[in-house]
Amino acid sequence: METTKIIYWVSTVMVCLVMVFSSYSDLRSVAVKEAFVHLGFPGYFRIELGVMKIIGIILLLAPLPGFCKEWAYAGFAITFISAFIAHTVSGDPMSARIAPVIVLVFLLVSCFAFHQLKN
Repeated sequence: METTKIIYWVSTVMVCLVMVFSSYSDLRSVAVKEAFVHLGFPGYFRIELGVMKIIGIILLLAPLPGFCKEWAYAGFAITFISAFIAHTVSGDPMSARIAPVIVLVFLLVSCFAFHQLKN
């Protein structure tokens, strides 16, 4: 049980740290703004995504009921899969494609550990 808690918290904090940086970049970075244009997304989507990432971070870290965390896990999973698809379709280099997949793996580890702790 102690090992599962450590795995849960390490993986969850890793995902949340990436999402803090990503959210800040979505909301403030000119380079990210240009990247969203490159990917074909409208400007408002970048702002929506940045705000939703902050909400997802709060849901993962706060002591809330499990269904709240499930929504955050689902939202982040959709975000990472969509990022992989968008970068692949737009012809971006492998480094841009693989980054969301790596964070998705950490998210899945966090989700599975969360479910083990719940039971």
